[in-house]
Amino acid sequence: MAADARDQLTGRRAERAGPSPWAGVPEATAPDAPGAPWPVADGLGTATRLWDLLDAGPAADPASGGSLPAPAPLLLPDATAPDDGPTVLAGHGCWYPSADPSGRQVAFICDRRGVPQLWAGPVDGDVHLLDADPDPVIEVSWSPDGRWIAYTTAPEGGELTRVLCVRPDGTGRRVLAGAEPGSSAHLGCWRRDGSAVAVTVAEPPANSGPGGPEAAPVRGDSGAPGPSLPPGWDMRDGHAVLLGGQPSAPAPSFAVAGDGRTPDGHRAGGEEPVPLTLSTYLVDPEGASAPVFLASERGAATLRVCDLSRDGRLALLRRGPRGRREALVVDTRDLRITCSLPVADGDPWIGGFSPDRRTLWLRSDHDREFAALYALRLDARGRRTGLTVAAERPDCGLELLAVDRDGRGAALAWNVRGVSELEIVALHTAAEPVDGTAGGTAPPGAAAPAGSTTMAGPVAAVGPARGVSLPHEVVTRVATTADPDGPVVALSGSQRRPGLWWLHQGTALRTPWSSRDEDTVPGDRPPVRPEPMRPTARDGLALGGWYYRAPGRTPGEPAPCVIHLHGGPEDQERPVFDPLYHELVGRGLDVFAPDVRGSSGYGRSFVDADLGTGRFAAIDDVADCAAHAILAGLADPRRLAVMGHSYGGYLTLASLVWHPDLFRTGVAVCGMSDFATFFAGTEPWIARSAAHKYGHPERDRELLRSLSPMSRIDALRAPVMAVHGQHDTNVPPGESEQFVRAARDRGVEAELVVLQHEGHDFRRADNRRLFRRTAADWIQRHLSG
Repeated sequence: MAADARDQLTGRRAERAGPSPWAGVPEATAPDAPGAPWPVADGLGTATRLWDLLDAGPAADPASGGSLPAPAPLLLPDATAPDDGPTVLAGHGCWYPSADPSGRQVAFICDRRGVPQLWAGPVDGDVHLLDADPDPVIEVSWSPDGRWIAYTTAPEGGELTRVLCVRPDGTGRRVLAGAEPGSSAHLGCWRRDGSAVAVTVAEPPANSGPGGPEAAPVRGDSGAPGPSLPPGWDMRDGHAVLLGGQPSAPAPSFAVAGDGRTPDGHRAGGEEPVPLTLSTYLVDPEGASAPVFLASERGAATLRVCDLSRDGRLALLRRGPRGRREALVVDTRDLRITCSLPVADGDPWIGGFSPDRRTLWLRSDHDREFAALYALRLDARGRRTGLTVAAERPDCGLELLAVDRDGRGAALAWNVRGVSELEIVALHTAAEPVDGTAGGTAPPGAAAPAGSTTMAGPVAAVGPARGVSLPHEVVTRVATTADPDGPVVALSGSQRRPGLWWLHQGTALRTPWSSRDEDTVPGDRPPVRPEPMRPTARDGLALGGWYYRAPGRTPGEPAPCVIHLHGGPEDQERPVFDPLYHELVGRGLDVFAPDVRGSSGYGRSFVDADLGTGRFAAIDDVADCAAHAILAGLADPRRLAVMGHSYGGYLTLASLVWHPDLFRTGVAVCGMSDFATFFAGTEPWIARSAAHKYGHPERDRELLRSLSPMSRIDALRAPVMAVHGQHDTNVPPGESEQFVRAARDRGVEAELVVLQHEGHDFRRADNRRLFRRTAADWIQRHLSG
């Protein structure tokens, strides 16, 4: 049975499911014992060293030399560029802000030149490009002392990333981690004095190398040939159309060496992936001091350093696969875990320490349907003494928590049926008065006692919340500044592209370098504002979603409709501008973007509802959503299409073979077609998380085979287009190729489109434009008439 948060036989939620990271810990401190508290050090030497606890062995002990090689900074040429070149996008996007110590300068990601790149400048003035390299930027963090800006890039748009940093004037650019071939790295937090930044490094996967055993093709459980593809397969005429320029290197070949491993270290036939080791370090951007080892975990899904206490003694780490995330508090002197708590999926920045490190503020869904703000009380050694729900809402979850750099205030973003509501609150610890009340006792109106799960120990609380009026629907990130009431927020909405707003003296001011609302789309065709939809599944489960009505349709006039399915599965449809939807509705096609079971935003039970055999119900949800649009008089039952990305691509393929007479065509983007070949080819850390969500590749082999669209390929009737990024190692391109090949072998029209210089997510503006026009052409052609 797959490891998940619910027993798939009884339907009951497990208190903690799957392999425990506390395996081998004495029973008295193991959290899985009935009624036992989470493990804490008892002061008598029974606390566990981090590498012993996580790695189940001494391999990661830095004293043994078994951890990953520490990253060393690699100097690069300066890559600044004046903003005097041609602007590729008038309606560009800006997102992922990070403020300098003054709060008046912001570093951020912007695609105004067609690629997500690093920019910086004042919130009310001109900005400049800091790194003109074409590798997409995905994360940004300005150091607390203002001397450096760290950022994560995805070379060639692929899934392997590296961490760089640069000075605010564009000089001193260098790679901090991820420079080694085959390795990957991502950002953590900064030390409070800015002297070092945390990075997580993934070891390069094993490679059979030249002269290794002869390769043999992978075969999926369906019996169809798997993704063993010759070099240059994506340039062949007929089966694949290469978009985005000439290839810089041959496409990867998914072959298996004689020892049962693919050349990149994965195992074939659905076996366990080769365990991956993630290690975290504190790295000095100057290179003057050696990296400091913090933690290592073998077989990890994720590992990130989210915060360090002001004195550097405690570190907050986030670990675990999706559905089983945990916050760990680590004593940096001896690397022992002092306490832990389950935390919610979603944004990886889960919380921060108070100035005295005696309170840890966390975004967590521990023992509840919706995530809330927790106050975890700590003693002088970082051990847990109390737990309080400090802020909560009964029917929606906390999706973003941004703690001020001084730890005395926070911004809270709540997900209210897909729309964000933002609050600014003061944070009070037990030793501080709350609105003049001594001893940390919360006054009337403070949020601490509501829904409290307080254990022994004094109470921490938040002050009354101040709501912030927002000009658009969704907050995607909050960058705190020196002014607790003046953060910089990234917003998206149905009527505009992503942009940054400065909340100055209670007023949201659009930064001058964010595109104007009127520049969202060229011409005189404004974006469509979607309407919320609440379909009901055949088993009675209430679903959700948003419906985009093509302009010019009269009420009650059924229209050709595209059912678009998001990825995840835990993503959620939000009312934000999507250029793909705009392209489709501009051609007279309605778009219905539903949230089927497994989506976030509706509580933990809804997220867990597709686990195990519940995935068959998720496939039926797609058909039920289409039926809802038909019965509402919106969609024409004779002109339906289905499309989606990632997990949505899987659902697209599954819908075409489970409901073969419902849809006239489908477009699957980076979707899985056979779980056996997917587990054989994906990244090891992705396989770890996927096993929880979909099923274990060995123990649940039969379930995964029956859920694989390739196992029902003979039922396919509708023409299908598959789209993939050339460098996708999340869902390898062979998943699309084998489905298209099998469809064509059965006489069904099928096309494969490969985007050059892209991975799992399409980041370059020219490729995104090519994709949406190609997909819209295909759908329009098959729904016409």
